[in-house]
Amino acid sequence: MISITNQIELRHLLYFKVLSEELHYGKAAEKLFISQSALSQQMKQLEGILGHTVFERTNKKVLLNEAGLRFQADIQQVLLKLEMALDNQSKLQIGNTGQLTIGFVASAMQSILPHLLKRFNHDCPNIQFNLEELTNKEQLVALQNGNLDLGFMRTNQVSRDFKIKKVYTEPFSLILPEDHWLNDTNFKNVGQLSEESFILFPNDQSTLYYQQIINICAEQRFFPRIVHRSIHAPTIFKLVENKMGISILPMSLCTPHPGVRFIKLEGVLQKTELFAVWPKQNNNPALPFLIEMLDSIA
Repeated sequence: MISITNQIELRHLLYFKVLSEELHYGKAAEKLFISQSALSQQMKQLEGILGHTVFERTNKKVLLNEAGLRFQADIQQVLLKLEMALDNQSKLQIGNTGQLTIGFVASAMQSILPHLLKRFNHDCPNIQFNLEELTNKEQLVALQNGNLDLGFMRTNQVSRDFKIKKVYTEPFSLILPEDHWLNDTNFKNVGQLSEESFILFPNDQSTLYYQQIINICAEQRFFPRIVHRSIHAPTIFKLVENKMGISILPMSLCTPHPGVRFIKLEGVLQKTELFAVWPKQNNNPALPFLIEMLDSIA
């Protein structure tokens, strides 16, 4: 096999492809801008390398034999892959410069986004990022207005103008004051906190995310008494630290913070999901490469 592939050249495959389509030496030679005798010589050389014929020749016509039909199908795939590879290289040159404007909720920067940006920057170092931390609602408006190329958000309620892909799923965690009576040892379920005050993300900023937290409480037959609302995790941590309520946040946001402790909600059906959203009509040539990379990472 090695000796054969070393002898076969691209021109053999291209000439074979055209002749197998035209089944006429004159027409094929004209299409290839070579003489009939040169084409015939190349095909005999190809058959010599393969060790068998691929054409049945008569005085009036040329036909593919059984080996030729199988070879034709294989070569079509080889040439198609080669064409795709060359096309990808061309797109890479087009999309390897410029910039991408990306919106994100805070938890995206604590989960999937850093790895994605690092890998993309390695492969496409000439593309600059403009990164903006925005709420779900702000991202959707910016995407609609063309001010963002891509958004990472915790809502799947988007218009038909957008494409959407789930890229990350993670559990929730309780956020409690450091000296709270509930801990990993005596925790059973969130129903133990039915009389507590809660600090939650506003409903109008992320209906899906908010409803998941409500469902976590509803499964234990209570509705949380919400006393404060905030879209920023550091603000929520500070309020919890000062015993102004407790909260429920994605695990990715639960980095060490003075005055608070975390209890991972294991065994809870609800998981919070992160979605990538981008406009169907976005013409930024760099965006398809980031989406393709996102597919492999997600």
